[in-house]
Amino acid sequence: MLTVLLGGARSGKSTLAVELAGRAGAPVTFVATGTASDEEMAERIARHRAERPAGWVTIEAPVDLQAAIESVEPGATLVVDCLTLWLNNLMAAGVDAPAAVERASSCAAVVSSRPGATIVVSNEVGSGIVPASFLPRLYRDTLGRINSIFTAQAEVAYLVVAGRVLPLQRLW
Repeated sequence: MLTVLLGGARSGKSTLAVELAGRAGAPVTFVATGTASDEEMAERIARHRAERPAGWVTIEAPVDLQAAIESVEPGATLVVDCLTLWLNNLMAAGVDAPAAVERASSCAAVVSSRPGATIVVSNEVGSGIVPASFLPRLYRDTLGRINSIFTAQAEVAYLVVAGRVLPLQRLW
C-alpha cells in the first residue's frame, strides 16, 4: 500500500511518516534523499536520524532513488523522505525536468506495486506565489507533476499542515 504525505516545511510530514512506519508491524527501511550541503542541513539530517528507531535500515539515495527502492525487501515497510530534496538533487546533477518526471513515474510504479507498505514524503510548494524567475518556477512545476504522479498511484494521500492531517480525495 502506497501512502503519500504532502505538506509545507516543518508541517509534521516526516514525524508522521516515522509514526506510520512504526505501526506497520514489519521491518522498516528508510530511504533518505537529503545531503548535508551545509551546517544547517547537516543538523536537520541529524534531527531526522534521531527520530528514527535504531533498528531501522537507512539507505542514502540522493539521486538514484529507484535503485534504493528496488533494493528493499518486498515485505519491509519503506519510507522515502523526501521527493522534494530528490528533485533538487536531480536538477543539481543536470537532469532536466522531463527526465526527472520520467524517473518519478518509474519510481511511483515500483512503489505502488510493492507488497509491503510504502510511505512517501514530499513538500507541497505550489500553494504560494508564482516565483519571479524561470528556475524556481520550473522546480515548483516539476515537483507538482511528481507529487501528482505519486498521489495518482497512492491508495492514501494526506496533506499535513501544522501537525494536522487532511485526507486528500481523488478527483477522478
